[in-house]
Amino acid sequence: MSADKRIPVTEETRKELHELKEPGETYDELLQDLAQHRRRQELEQRFQALEDQDRAELTELSDG
Repeated sequence: MSADKRIPVTEETRKELHELKEPGETYDELLQDLAQHRRRQELEQRFQALEDQDRAELTELSDG
């Protein structure tokens, strides 16, 4: 199921990716890891927005 595709990037981007890559790690593995990290960040942001919305809608109870 492996289909090699080329992804054009600038030399600067290639160097940054190379610096992020661990020894023995493929660029495919690195990009999968970066994509997964991005999806997790987006999910965390959505949850935070929902929590903030819930907090804003709650009515504070007074002690009295």
